[in-house]
Amino acid sequence: MTIRVVIADDQMMVREGFSVLLNAMPDIEVVGEAVDGREAVGRVRELAPDVVLMDIRMPEMNGIEATREIIAADAAAKVLVLTTFDLDEYVYQALRAGASGFLLKDASARQLADGVRVVASGEALLAPTVTKRLIHEFSRLAEAPRLMPAAHAAYGELTERETEVLVLIAQGLSNAEIAERLVVADSTVKTHVSRILVKLGLRDRTQAAVFAYEARLVTPG
Repeated sequence: MTIRVVIADDQMMVREGFSVLLNAMPDIEVVGEAVDGREAVGRVRELAPDVVLMDIRMPEMNGIEATREIIAADAAAKVLVLTTFDLDEYVYQALRAGASGFLLKDASARQLADGVRVVASGEALLAPTVTKRLIHEFSRLAEAPRLMPAAHAAYGELTERETEVLVLIAQGLSNAEIAERLVVADSTVKTHVSRILVKLGLRDRTQAAVFAYEARLVTPG
């Protein structure tokens, strides 16, 4: 199936460049563009894309607010945040808002296409080392309100194995890598992941990873 993409960025050259790269892929189609967050929300409502490439810093409505609105509307679209720096202070906020991962704007054509495919498949695009640096950057804000109080209240419902899988998700492992680590079938891991999301009331693996860090199940290295 073709992955439908909307690109939201206030720079025309970025939008056009990414459109050319992605439309060259046989399994990806750019179906729309947006110049700011508000237009991105409208495009998602209108076009129902699979993935939104979302710039963070845009006029009218920034990418964080737009991501929050898209997620709140229960849209099927996955948000892949675009950023210039891997330690952009807003990236973590975007992940907390519901983004499925982030990608640097200087990514190669292959990295861009692979990132879109990964996020569209329901996986999180989170490099473990970068994720740890992001979390570490904000660890000093430990006194801040937690994103998912309901999830923290339900944490005790996880089994020992589910907790183990949650930690591995936060460390950036894919289902296949988790299966290899635990010596179980891929289907078993998928079942554990589904149960974790349901029990904690989380939307996807990215929120699960953020929860694991916020719950101090994993600490930045």
